[in-house]
Amino acid sequence: MSDYSGSRFESAKRGAGALLPGALSSLIIVVAMLAVMWVVEGVDFVLNGSLDQFGILGWDADGLVGILFAPFLHGGFGHLMANSLPLLILGFLAGLRDVRKFLWASVLIILIGGLGTWVTSPGVYTVGASGLVFGYFGYILARGVFDRRLLDIAIAVGVGIAYYGILAGLLPNQQGISWQGHLFGLIGGVVAGWVLRRKRALPAPY
Repeated sequence: MSDYSGSRFESAKRGAGALLPGALSSLIIVVAMLAVMWVVEGVDFVLNGSLDQFGILGWDADGLVGILFAPFLHGGFGHLMANSLPLLILGFLAGLRDVRKFLWASVLIILIGGLGTWVTSPGVYTVGASGLVFGYFGYILARGVFDRRLLDIAIAVGVGIAYYGILAGLLPNQQGISWQGHLFGLIGGVVAGWVLRRKRALPAPY
């Protein structure tokens, strides 16, 4: 084996070794988020849905607090089950490369998605993690575009092919579904991908 081939092998080995801790951390964080959501929904079930009042209430000053709580509240176990698997998969892939960026992306998605929902949903309560699902979808695609790393591009293409169908959730013709939460969650994910993109070194001046 040539020295060049050996160095490529060692570089790939180091890259894989560096990716493993991030993958484990990402999985632990997303599983913990889901565990909190299931516990909260269990408590909400016992309390006959009284926790849902802490969701986002559009155009109401008190409803702004719901921006922080709404992703962890759901309108029943069926609603939570529908969000759990895509949140697990997309959240894991979103945090795979860099857990710190993933946490900041989650904050931006929650804030942008929640505020956009509050502004465009007057008098309506909105709960659920679907805004995060759409946000992670948008973040993964944006990361592939803005960072242009081979792994990020491959993940973005795979996610785009596997989950393009969720974009139907952006249509404003589905009763009981917050297309606003979906739309602004997606926007939040794209914004996060731009803000947290890899900074490239400027060319040296002549």
